[in-house]
Amino acid sequence: MNKLSSPAADEALSNSTETTFDWREEIINCGSLRHVDLYTGSNGWASPPGDLFSLRSQNYFCNKTKSPAGDYILKPTGVDWLRSHSKLDHVLARPGNRVVDALSSHHSRGNFLKTFLFAVNLQVPGKDHHSAVFYFSTDEPIGPGSLLDRFVNGDDSFRNQRFKLVNHIVKGPWIVRKAVGSYGACLLGKALTCRYYRGWNYFEVDVDIASSKIASALLHLALGCVTAVTIDMGFLVEAQAEEELPERLLGAVRICQMEMSSATFVDWSSSDTTSPNRVQLSSNTTSSNGADHLVPLSHYGKRTGLARVNHIAGENQMNGGDLLFPP
Repeated sequence: MNKLSSPAADEALSNSTETTFDWREEIINCGSLRHVDLYTGSNGWASPPGDLFSLRSQNYFCNKTKSPAGDYILKPTGVDWLRSHSKLDHVLARPGNRVVDALSSHHSRGNFLKTFLFAVNLQVPGKDHHSAVFYFSTDEPIGPGSLLDRFVNGDDSFRNQRFKLVNHIVKGPWIVRKAVGSYGACLLGKALTCRYYRGWNYFEVDVDIASSKIASALLHLALGCVTAVTIDMGFLVEAQAEEELPERLLGAVRICQMEMSSATFVDWSSSDTTSPNRVQLSSNTTSSNGADHLVPLSHYGKRTGLARVNHIAGENQMNGGDLLFPP
């Protein structure tokens, strides 16, 4: 035995290694949609450089100029492509969510206690329901008063007016480029029904594509040749005042020629949220049809990271405009 070794020293070394390890690596490389090369990958996802997106510059309200977006505010953390017999809402609260489970495992060892998760759940309608879930995270405190802080801790009216998707068709057939446009931007909360879920260490946006006939038609057109389409999608909180400029991406993802059949099936039936073993939240968590949202009590009891969830749900019906607008 090395004379310099001891149980205490070995434990200290183990703890040091653990705290310098980025927990995201295990998530990025083991999702239901593979992490692939940015330029040559297929049937997977990658992280496009922020500078591929043009956002409102510091002088936008003077001269309408845009500039390369630069680095993301949040770190890419993973992508899931899921399939279920019922619509997948509030995926970060579902038992067995691999991202939350991985983070909670580190929490139990006292690591990454300040990490904040941000998820965008694009809900795809069809005979079977699909969800493309994009995960981002940060280990740094969210700046007080920042656009992200105001979005996460604000109300649904603010969120619906500000949550923005910017997209770029990197590769795809002419019919998709013609219908969708090579570049586009959309305030998702104004064009589609969005629901928001706030936990003490996470925020989730569920985007219901079925809430818009236009969006559904465009999506199904794209899905018809999805294996030939590569698309970049960036998410941000839109700047609407000079002091909020320049705009910055929260995060972005490239979906590379995805195959519908690669979706992982999950059995998250409606019975998961209606059994007696649930806690009912406050009256402001009602859906559009007046039904209460219920959260699994036993689920939160076994997860340190989500023990104090505060669920906020909100929606905004489509305002009659097109899904995609000129960037």
